[in-house]
Amino acid sequence: MLQQDLIAGAKMAAEYTGLTERQIYHMAEDGRLPVIRKGKRLFFRKSELEAAFRSEVAA
Repeated sequence: MLQQDLIAGAKMAAEYTGLTERQIYHMAEDGRLPVIRKGKRLFFRKSELEAAFRSEVAA
């Protein structure tokens, strides 16, 4: 189940969210998107991305 929830890389996260890769990098750097860093690779959880955008819309 966890593996199905993981997105590898900003490009895949951008495709999943409809944002640009650059926006994903900026939001992750600013702490607005939860990210898991493994060396130079970034991983995102679909469930956390969805929750981040739900709270951003509600704000």
